[in-house]
Amino acid sequence: MLLDKEFVISEIDPRIYGSFIEQLGRAVYGGVYEPDHPTADENGFRQDVIDLVKQLQVPIIRYPGGNMVSGYNWEDGVGPKEERPRRLDLAWNALETNQVGTNEFVDWSKAVGAEVMMAVNLGTRGIDAARNLLEYSNHPGGTYWSELRKQHGYEEPHNIKTWCLGNEMDGPWQIGQKTAHEYGRLAAETGKVMKLVDPTIELVSCGSSGSGMPTFPEWEATTLEHTYDFVDYISLHQYYGNRDNDTANYLANTLDMDNFIKTVIATCDYIKAKKRSKKTMKLSFDEWNVWFHSNDQDKEIEPWTIAPPQLEDIYTFEDAILVGSMLNTLLKHSDRVRIACMAQLVNVIAPIMTETGGGIWKQTIFYPYYYTSVYGRGTALNPIIKSPKYDSKDFTDVPYLDSSVVYNEEDDELVIFAVNRHLENTLKVDIDIRSFEGMEVVEHVVLENDDAKATNTLDNEQVKPHSNGQSFIEDNKLVGVLPKMSWNMIRLRQLSNANGVSL
Repeated sequence: MLLDKEFVISEIDPRIYGSFIEQLGRAVYGGVYEPDHPTADENGFRQDVIDLVKQLQVPIIRYPGGNMVSGYNWEDGVGPKEERPRRLDLAWNALETNQVGTNEFVDWSKAVGAEVMMAVNLGTRGIDAARNLLEYSNHPGGTYWSELRKQHGYEEPHNIKTWCLGNEMDGPWQIGQKTAHEYGRLAAETGKVMKLVDPTIELVSCGSSGSGMPTFPEWEATTLEHTYDFVDYISLHQYYGNRDNDTANYLANTLDMDNFIKTVIATCDYIKAKKRSKKTMKLSFDEWNVWFHSNDQDKEIEPWTIAPPQLEDIYTFEDAILVGSMLNTLLKHSDRVRIACMAQLVNVIAPIMTETGGGIWKQTIFYPYYYTSVYGRGTALNPIIKSPKYDSKDFTDVPYLDSSVVYNEEDDELVIFAVNRHLENTLKVDIDIRSFEGMEVVEHVVLENDDAKATNTLDNEQVKPHSNGQSFIEDNKLVGVLPKMSWNMIRLRQLSNANGVSL
């Protein structure tokens, strides 16, 4: 591998480490919000959850959906809690109590140090509801909706700056599914009106619900014909699962993710050229994760209950390896992917799990997310990699070595995130770092386990990282030893800055 300070991809937008919380399952009720929990604060939020989310340094959180938003009336979730209606959540066959809504979620996001990425309902509603929610949230005062916010106890505007124009509107599962032309026209007009209310906001248009949709990428091209002048981002969603129990093939899925991103970029640039626009469309990969473990058990859940245990995937060690590679893929496209949201954050396909009334623990996927979020800030570099390769059921020429590199010039720190996909052999990596003279290794974190199916529970954390990785500098080269099937973070600093670092 060859690294150079001049091989710059881009400055990394911290929002690439965002997440997502939907009014779904126990994400909110029993996860984020549990007034009777021993750690609950005066607003009913679990302090143990707040503390763990703060560790992740999540910069932005998408809310309130997700499929739920396409049938959601935002007005149900503001005002006195005792007056809020209970509604059928048709997206998830559950009962929504509306005890947490816009204001409460803004309060919680501030508590964890994150911005809110708000979604509006373009399924059953449209322009009017969207502009009213924006006015309620962001207008200083003197109007009906802004004064109503003040009556609800929020004198200052929330100043939510990032807004999603609906969710997965091409999906047949979506309430209010639309054709590309229908959605494009509605999203364009909604976006136009929202920017009249607040010209400082950024807007995200719905892309395809996944690269496997039959209309992909025609959906992107058609909707952008309408929305290009009004929006700043187009969304991407993608989940993976090892349904065939083929680990080698499963870990190669980031090749599909890479191709997905490249295809969306090409489609955006085609519309840019067609419109002779000077604006380059950015990408918001605002749903990504592993999701398949809970599919069967979710079919057994009784409908119309409050906060049922839905989408509670218990993640394995191999899931954590794939998540690490997915983060690498996002960083390698950080010039265009400016926002990304791991879906979701608590209990629902999440890195953090809680017991209602009880404890909290870190899933296997918590660790690559944590380390990449905390240490992956700065400039993404493009490493030149030569790696042995393998073929799998769905992919050819899969590199055993998958890596992303971040240089933090302010701290004079170089961070290498590396995955060894080989299921049996250690991978020795020689990294030419001649343009980073004077660097020394301060930490080599490894996530490894002999059991690909190992999981974590409240009482037994089988998958957790250690800092005993083998890396050393030799003749202006960094030599790293990557254990079989492992995720690694190698962190280097200038000799003058390395002393006193806590490992």
